[in-house]
Amino acid sequence: MPEGDTVFKTAQLQNAALAGRTLTGFDIRVPKFATVDLTSQVVREVVSVGKHLFHRFAGPGEQNLSLHTHLKMEGAWRTVAPGRRWPAPAHLARVVLSTADVVAIGFQLGVTELLPTADEATVVGHLGPDLLGAWSEAEAMRRLGEHPEAPIFVALLDQRNLAGIGNVYANELCFLRGVLPTRPVGEVGDLPAMVRLAQRMLEANKARWTRSTTGDLRPGRQTWVYGRAGLPCRRCGTRLLGGELGERPGQERVVTWCPVCQG
Repeated sequence: MPEGDTVFKTAQLQNAALAGRTLTGFDIRVPKFATVDLTSQVVREVVSVGKHLFHRFAGPGEQNLSLHTHLKMEGAWRTVAPGRRWPAPAHLARVVLSTADVVAIGFQLGVTELLPTADEATVVGHLGPDLLGAWSEAEAMRRLGEHPEAPIFVALLDQRNLAGIGNVYANELCFLRGVLPTRPVGEVGDLPAMVRLAQRMLEANKARWTRSTTGDLRPGRQTWVYGRAGLPCRRCGTRLLGGELGERPGQERVVTWCPVCQG
């Protein structure tokens, strides 16, 4: 699943391509909204909120609409010049936004819906502070503190605490702070430092597609522990352990840790 930095970058590119342009075609391939046609409306802006995307349109009358999408595991937004070949099969497209100069296609989107722009809070109002948006360390700490018994790995992934962290960052944050992923939030020393590190890591990666938490962009060197179960720890050489951890059955996520550095 894309992390918050990937969604932020996607929003930036979509905004650069579409903002201020008039739609010459609108195709939303979701039965509930299939009859809606926003052709001739102007794309006001494209923004991200945590891992959610909003394409905001300026329509006639007082009620402006937003296209709300979420990439989930497989989703992606791509742009091409009109008439050019798409980068993925057409049957995977959920939304097609056409303008005179560019066509934006949303492929394999996990969520695709239209709603009044004024009602965006109904789908993102539950989220915690956005690490790449309206950020408040104090509010993030308050939310994390509401469930001191939760494993820190699970708490970091919970978008109701702070929005934008995915599996990569949750694993890397636990390693960099020397914390076992299963340690309860209430027992994590200097939790504010972990929260600040999370914000810095996403900020450092938001302008590039190649994510790195080690500072090394070379293939195979971008992470400390994520995706490296069974390999030597980059710090101490101990074999990294791996497993699954989640809030409840069916919600487990892959977790990797060093039994020495995080012991």
